[in-house]
Order: sequence, then C-alpha cells, then structure tokens
Amino acid sequence: MSVRELVVLGTASQVPTRHRNHNGYLLRWDGEGILFDPGEGTQRQMLRAGVAAHDLNRICVTHFHGDHSLGLAGVIQRVNLDQVPHEITTHYPRSGRRFFERLRYATAYRETVTLTEVPVDSDGTLARTPGYTLEARKLSHPVEAYGYRLVEPDGRRMLPERLAAHGIKGPDVGRLQREGTLDGVSLAEVSEVRRGQRFAFVMDTRLCDGVYALADGCDMLVIESTFLDEDRELAVEVGHLTAGQAARVAREAGVRHLVLTHFSQRYTDPEEFERQARAAGYEGELTVARDLQRVGLPKRR
Repeated sequence: MSVRELVVLGTASQVPTRHRNHNGYLLRWDGEGILFDPGEGTQRQMLRAGVAAHDLNRICVTHFHGDHSLGLAGVIQRVNLDQVPHEITTHYPRSGRRFFERLRYATAYRETVTLTEVPVDSDGTLARTPGYTLEARKLSHPVEAYGYRLVEPDGRRMLPERLAAHGIKGPDVGRLQREGTLDGVSLAEVSEVRRGQRFAFVMDTRLCDGVYALADGCDMLVIESTFLDEDRELAVEVGHLTAGQAARVAREAGVRHLVLTHFSQRYTDPEEFERQARAAGYEGELTVARDLQRVGLPKRR
C-alpha cells in the first residue's frame, strides 16, 4: 500500500532544546524515502520515529549550516553499517562540496553502499522517476541555499457515467487506458485529468522568487518560520522567515497544507506561530511541527 507522509525528526533552529532536536525530515513517497536536512542527532531521531536506514533513497541538503547538515556523518555511516542494498543519491549545493566530503569521511568506516552525489548549482530539474520529478530553486540566505520540490506526473481519472454511456466496461477499460482509443472512443472522452501531487521543502531564506516558485500550487509546503512577526527585521537581517511571511506565501501560492517548522529557541509558545499564520490569512490545513510527528499529505483532489 502506498504511503505519502512527512515524518518530522527535528524542528529546532540553530541549537536543539529540551523538546526539539536539530532539523531532520523524512518524506515517504510511495516506496521511496527522501531525507531532508539531517541535523545533529538525526540518526537517533530516526530510531525513535521508526525510520530505518533501508528506508532512505535520497538525501537532500538545503545548505551547510550545522543545524541542517551535521547529522550527515552519522546517517551515512549508518546506511553503510546496515549495508543498505540500493543506491542512495545525495543532493546539496555544489559550493559546499568540501563540507559534504568532510562529513562523508569524518571518521574511518567501511563503505558498503553506493552513495551517488548529484550537487545543485542552478535552478531546475535534478531527477526524473516514474513517481515524481525533483526540482531545485535557489533561496536567499547568507550561504548558498536551495529548496526542493517534488511534482508527480498528472494522471487520468476514469468517469464511470461516460464509460457506461459508451458501453465500455470490464477489461475494455484497461485496454482503453493502455491504447488511448477503443472503437472510436478516445481516453479524453471518458476521463479527466487527475492532477499530480506536489510537495515543497523550503528552509533558511528571506522572501525571494525561489520561495514562491517552490510553493506554487503545493499540496504540502514544509517551510521555515524561525521568527514571529514582531522580529521581522531580525529575520531579514539573518536570512529567515516569520510565521506570518510563511503563511502569506502559502496563501498566495494556493498551498493546501502548510507545515511550519525550524523554530528559534527564544519562543516557548508554539500556538503563537499558528495564531500569526491564521492572522496572515492562511485558511488551509496548518501544522505547527513537533518532533516525531507524522503528517500525511492531503488526499488527491
């Protein structure tokens, strides 16, 4: 059975707290697992969340600040210790390649896994699979940073009443889907487009074109909201977003489910992030992320 859900491994910005680990997010997309921004302690959080090394197929790093990447060393060594049988592909800003190499080979271990590096150095498509296209867009942060976006190919939804009107049933439905026409009836006449799902992951950034491009039309947007709106000037200075800014992006982009995360230790009331997001006019599904939470993608329209 296919599963599409976000497993939140950590939600803290800059430093962990008693209740929040450094960043870490696993997207389960049918049979694949994509790990985003493994901060320090991610390997242990995976254990607590029931995520195995074998579940990982890709690792996507937005940038090389420690709270988004220091967990790489442990995760990479764990997949090798467990002898994961499949290839794991890694994406990260090419300008930070020296940091990736240092983390990959931080200590001695025996390499047993094919770990393929596909660095990012421009906006565009990183990978195409039968289940999704993976894209990247540049963000605005003191160090080079990229956000990631998965787009599922559009499909078609068969319309029973139209099939019945043309007398098409049983095995002929499958034949029509495979061949595109059947006895003069086209697939378009008895079906409609089923829009593919879209997911975006946006971490440390100011507002910029890349943020809006990533968020556009997403079923789920996971986005940093390091600060509350009263600290907007500080957010701009250090290259981050506020809860209100993130929510306005989601509202304008037509996001169905907004997940706020990456919270500064200065705030103790998570509900204030939700209040400010709602005050900014976002009316869709909203989650203020907490460690070890699982958040399912919305059902297809």
